[in-house]
Amino acid sequence: MENNIKALNELSKGAHMGLDAVKFILDIAKDEGLRSFLKTNQEKYQNLIEKIDKVYSKYRSEEPQKTNTMNKVMTWYTLKLKTITDHTTSKLAEILFQGFNMGISEGRKLLNHKEVDRSVNELIEEYVTLQEESAKRVKKFL
Repeated sequence: MENNIKALNELSKGAHMGLDAVKFILDIAKDEGLRSFLKTNQEKYQNLIEKIDKVYSKYRSEEPQKTNTMNKVMTWYTLKLKTITDHTTSKLAEILFQGFNMGISEGRKLLNHKEVDRSVNELIEEYVTLQEESAKRVKKFL
């Protein structure tokens, strides 16, 4: 049971961090194709977070961990720095691509190193698939 809780907490943090980054970039993106991609991606993250919360409630009464305030500020600050002089579509896509690849790596680690229930494993796989598909789709904006 402890592995399930740990995995769900990590998934929740990753999904929230991804959602925060997508929202930030959506605020500054000008390209309509990229904006459309980001809006779709935002919905997918929100749906995944809802699923994580639902499965987590089977193990604990409280909510799973989210990105803490310090990490949110650091993410915002890092994104702001990376886009202060260059907020072209290509630069924004590059930042997103790097983030999706980090998500793939973290998700794969969870899949490879955690003994978890089937429902938790399915959420991890959904998260990894979201990251992989997003990385593939954002390449056209590089």
